[in-house]
Amino acid sequence: MSSPHRFKLFLMMVLQFFIWGAWLPLIFGYLPSLGFSAVEQAWILNAFPIAAIVGMFFSNRFADEKFAAEKFLGVSHLIGGLSMIGLCYTQSFWPFLILMFVHCLVYVPTISITNSIAFTHLKDAQREFGIVRMGGTIGWILAAWPFTFLFVDWVAVEAANPEGLVDWLGTVLGNGLKGDELKAATSWTFLVAGGASLLLAAFSFTLPHTPPRASERTVWLEAFSLLRKPFVMVLWLVAFIDSFVHNCFFNWTGRFLESPEVGIPGNWVMPVMSIGQVAEILTMLVLGTVLKRLGWRWTLVIGVLGHAARFAVFAYLPEHAWLVVTVNILHGVCYAFFFATVYIFVDAYLPQDIRSSAQGLFNLMILGGGALLANSICPWLIDDLYTTDGVIDFQGLFELPMLTAIGAAVLLAVLFRPPPQPAKGEA
Repeated sequence: MSSPHRFKLFLMMVLQFFIWGAWLPLIFGYLPSLGFSAVEQAWILNAFPIAAIVGMFFSNRFADEKFAAEKFLGVSHLIGGLSMIGLCYTQSFWPFLILMFVHCLVYVPTISITNSIAFTHLKDAQREFGIVRMGGTIGWILAAWPFTFLFVDWVAVEAANPEGLVDWLGTVLGNGLKGDELKAATSWTFLVAGGASLLLAAFSFTLPHTPPRASERTVWLEAFSLLRKPFVMVLWLVAFIDSFVHNCFFNWTGRFLESPEVGIPGNWVMPVMSIGQVAEILTMLVLGTVLKRLGWRWTLVIGVLGHAARFAVFAYLPEHAWLVVTVNILHGVCYAFFFATVYIFVDAYLPQDIRSSAQGLFNLMILGGGALLANSICPWLIDDLYTTDGVIDFQGLFELPMLTAIGAAVLLAVLFRPPPQPAKGEA
């Protein structure tokens, strides 16, 4: 593959995940500030996983059979970008819900589409995909850090009257917005995400051509038929469990970091949560080597256990803020060694003529089922079951995903037994 094509695929991933990373981390605290009830919040949060489920049966099939992938990507991001910009100026439940559903319905399938475009134009996916997908990690980081300066209490900065660049920078970084002002400023995350989506819409039409595969088959049924293979079924179920654990992190970590137990300033929450993506860059770079040395099973097991270790620190050592921050490095291991490895495994083992639908089969769990479960019960768990007299029992809360991750790792270690890798394109 030529260097210009490789760079385009890399930049495609940067923009693809910048969009998601700009709005997701703070929406869990933003929705209550708009006065939405717990049920209304659940509906909005579940737009994303519902879109993943819908995409499995419709959008991914169209991408496989009806449209050139790069054109599908461009049109989807045009619609999704306009919807995301609309969310910035919307505070009523029904318009907010509709715009979020529109955005998610067109955005979620593009995660599979970008994977398919990359795999189509990579000669050695095990060696090259980690580097190209690293662009998505960088995109998520780029989406997080600017808000350290956007979410600043400029009135306090002006009142402090700092002298010199160093003094000014320290004053800015130390005076983040708090409370209602921070929640109100969060609406700008949607505007930033929408702008990035429109940029990717235009850029998509410069990507290498990825033609549709003409077929009259019902490809999603063929994708589901793959679950008759025990090793595929085990991995599919663990993907559901790991996705649930992964989404517990996003549901709860923002509030945990801002809590008195940890005490992270509001303008630093997104950067702290992005530390894992910084580590992910290094992890993705070594993923190919790890896969060749440890194999599929143990690479996946380590990825799942990374969640358990991080939640253990959250549960038992919250008073050590430096450790709570540092342990987010494990997010790189969690993502690369499990989710990215799953996508590479699907490309290596499952039929290439239904590539997008095979990827969508696992996104049904990674982006759909696991997230749907987490978004449905996590607000209830943190606000009701583990809250007494306004105090959240974070230890009990985080023990749940920690133990769940350990169980998933054991399931993988005992039951995941893929056969020898097939020749390219075989089932």
